[in-house]
Amino acid sequence: MPDPVTEPPVTDPVYEALLYCNIPRVAERSMEGHAPHHFKLVSVHVFIRHGDRYPLYVIPKTKRPEIDCTLVANRKPYHPKLEAFVSHMSKGSGASFESPLHSLPLYPSHQLCEMGELTQTGVVQHLQNGQLLRDVYLKKHKLLPSDWSTEQLRLETTGKSRTLQSGLALLYGFLPDFDWKKIYFRHQPSALFCSGNCYCPLRNQYLEKEQRRQYLLRLKNRQLERTYEEMARIVDTSTKQLRAANPIDAMLCLFCHNVSFPCTRNGCVNMEHFKVIKRHQIEDESERREKKLYLGYALLGAHPILNQTVGRMRRAAEGWKEELFALSSAHDVTLAPILSALGLTEARFPRFAARLIFELWQDREKPGEHSVRILYDGVDVTFHTSFCQDHHKRSPKPMCPLENFVRFVKRDMFVALGSGSTNYYDACHREGS
Repeated sequence: MPDPVTEPPVTDPVYEALLYCNIPRVAERSMEGHAPHHFKLVSVHVFIRHGDRYPLYVIPKTKRPEIDCTLVANRKPYHPKLEAFVSHMSKGSGASFESPLHSLPLYPSHQLCEMGELTQTGVVQHLQNGQLLRDVYLKKHKLLPSDWSTEQLRLETTGKSRTLQSGLALLYGFLPDFDWKKIYFRHQPSALFCSGNCYCPLRNQYLEKEQRRQYLLRLKNRQLERTYEEMARIVDTSTKQLRAANPIDAMLCLFCHNVSFPCTRNGCVNMEHFKVIKRHQIEDESERREKKLYLGYALLGAHPILNQTVGRMRRAAEGWKEELFALSSAHDVTLAPILSALGLTEARFPRFAARLIFELWQDREKPGEHSVRILYDGVDVTFHTSFCQDHHKRSPKPMCPLENFVRFVKRDMFVALGSGSTNYYDACHREGS
């Protein structure tokens, strides 16, 4: 598995798609929880993308992919805790969830998946993530006491069943057979997890410019246009209708589940069509990094969630024993702006079950000093962030001072916008960009 940040970007569309699928395998080596023996782990903040899911869209005039979303032991991928997870979820009807989460199913169960439903692969991906984090943070570093309380966890998710179920699968891998009475999931109405700070006109302007850039790049790609025309002819629909259905979403699902692309009497959608669209996505990501329009959107989009994380870290550093483990179960459109805002511009687009983790550490030899580590899919990316790129050249510590991260969120994110603003409200309401 290539490093999601430091290795050159993947240019082979099929290999890139395989990375995106994130097919569960024997646990890979990860760097979570690695620190010199004189450092004490104080708190952990985990952001995940939901696991593998059924498509959000169907290719027009084709049959829905026949993928089973029930959880069964005799189907791969499998996890030893799968049956226990299903059993435990079936006992969770009285759990405490913020509205409207209590109306969502706690695990996927349809023989023909519903649109956007988490699959067995998605559940297994996050059971693995949870078990990995349990081995490091609980067994090795004793982050939580054995009699942990509700207040020591902070759990939040968007209002989609796939994010709630992904969060529960990770939580079950992390705290097997947890006491339902201690679990409280908060609802985040926005995929940006911006709580009460979602209104930001300038962020929306940046997004409109970024979408315009995407549109112009697509117009320039004649091979992509010919591919859409050919696929539209095969499925007997208009090119406009086909494009509106975002066919790569359904094609990626078929690819990840090793299911054939659809055929009609006019021919078959095939791997060459898939490669052209996937290659365009890779080119789009490359141009996005170059043009930097997305960075403005990302800095404003990610600020509320990073500001909340900084607040929790500062309280933990002051000795608070609440919210020691925070889990935000989210989407690709949540993680991508955070990665970009942190300066991880070369980071791979968040795959299914991607995890981004912020660790807070205390130096036992200097108890007043706290440091952070940031990890993406198990790789330590701390010294690739814009606020800690050069720190390791000046210090032997394998992590970044907490003050660097605080300064970045409270000041440098606004400096990077070049706006002269010193707070989020002013930056959001500044005229023009």
